[in-house]
Amino acid sequence: MILGLGSHTYGWAVGVPGHAPVRPMDEMDLLDRARLHGVRLVQVCDNLPLLRLSPERLGRFADRASAEGVRIEVGSRGLTPAHAIEMVGLARRVGADLVRFVVDGPDFHPTPAEIVGMLREVALRLGQVRLGIENHDRLKAAVLRSIVEEVGSDRIGICLDTANSLGAGEGIDVVLAELGAHTFNLHIKDFHVTRLPHQMGFAVEGRPAGEGMLDVPGLLAGLRRHGRCGSAVLELWTPPGASIGETVVREEDWSARSLAYLRPLFGGGR
Repeated sequence: MILGLGSHTYGWAVGVPGHAPVRPMDEMDLLDRARLHGVRLVQVCDNLPLLRLSPERLGRFADRASAEGVRIEVGSRGLTPAHAIEMVGLARRVGADLVRFVVDGPDFHPTPAEIVGMLREVALRLGQVRLGIENHDRLKAAVLRSIVEEVGSDRIGICLDTANSLGAGEGIDVVLAELGAHTFNLHIKDFHVTRLPHQMGFAVEGRPAGEGMLDVPGLLAGLRRHGRCGSAVLELWTPPGASIGETVVREEDWSARSLAYLRPLFGGGR
């Protein structure tokens, strides 16, 4: 399993609607961060959409990644067959072997049966590219497992996010038990749950990897037993500071602390 970073490691630096930095991070900046932190994988998702780049700019990005020995994965959301096939074409152009997809999009919430039908259509066009469906709030892990198993393609599996399923009322133990055997890609997103001062509920906040409630070594051991997860990408829920500039600095600090913790777990060091 290879460790990497992605456009959702640096969500604030890339740009959150209504909170744009002075100079948003672009795809070349992401490669700069990979080189700075000594990782050999970048995952570029829907917050930094490569489909919007000109062919020339996309080629420069792919060529630089190849020259520096950095593997690319791509991601998007809104799983229509046409968009999924478009993303598979993009993956081939940049040399990526994985497309991560969040099923839902704006005003688009297909049923499990509809998802199965779409994935069966897409499976015929994947070739050597794999498609990983991310657990993302709405669908329970057991439903996602049944979808993948019903499609029945070894090129379609799961992108397992360690925190998203809290929005569906499920913790990582449930998610790992249901989806671990089908996981191609892992999003390491550490978090902390705090009871609110008035005692009437909880707040979930991000933490640097290794500083929250997530049992990262146990999670990696569980996935390695299945032998299908080839990559792990750091993602961060960095809380905002007083200004976007302060937030971006905090985000970079969190990424450095997280990767310093994670590298030894993947056999790396600095």
